[in-house]
Amino acid sequence: MDKKLLEKFDDKNAFIKVTEPSPVEGSDKASLNRKGNQKFNEGDIESARRIFMTTGYSDGLSRTGDYYKSQARPLEALKMYWMAHDKNKANPIIEQLSYLLQDILHEDEEKAGGVEMDVIPVDDTAVQEGQEVKNE
Repeated sequence: MDKKLLEKFDDKNAFIKVTEPSPVEGSDKASLNRKGNQKFNEGDIESARRIFMTTGYSDGLSRTGDYYKSQARPLEALKMYWMAHDKNKANPIIEQLSYLLQDILHEDEEKAGGVEMDVIPVDDTAVQEGQEVKNE
């Protein structure tokens, strides 16, 4: 690989996926991301999470979400996926939570003596695109 090609990419122009603008810039951000990756690989997930949240490093946030999901902590996983803008991983958890809420509403309906409560189905498109859902 041409060494000059690699020299074009400083810390500001590197191919690192991030979420939102971070208060940390340049080489400090790259150094923190490396430290977060090191902490994650050592098993210190909480320290890594704090670093990834500070820098907005979406790949790190997504990996942290994967860890939480593997530990049966779906709400924490959803938070990490949401911050990482990883809709492919967030949407299945959102769907599971919506089914859970529907079940709770149906249980409440049965306890209330048959008073019906309308549950409005939400399609994936509306959720993904942030559109308002209308009851027709």
